[in-house]
Amino acid sequence: MRMLGIALIVVAVASFVYGGIGYNRQRTVLEIGDLKATATERKSIPIPPVVGAIALAGGIALIMMEKRRA
Repeated sequence: MRMLGIALIVVAVASFVYGGIGYNRQRTVLEIGDLKATATERKSIPIPPVVGAIALAGGIALIMMEKRRA
């Protein structure tokens, strides 16, 4: 449970710092015989701050529950 709580806190902090998950996507623009032209697109998936706050609260709650059990 403690590891899951720490993972949730790390995800929450990352969502606050980066504001989302970014990735690159390559797609073929033109293909003529053996000649191929590709383009790299930068895409991102935004993560709302509310999701980060919920993950942070959940992570803290999991760590606190682990301490109470011990």
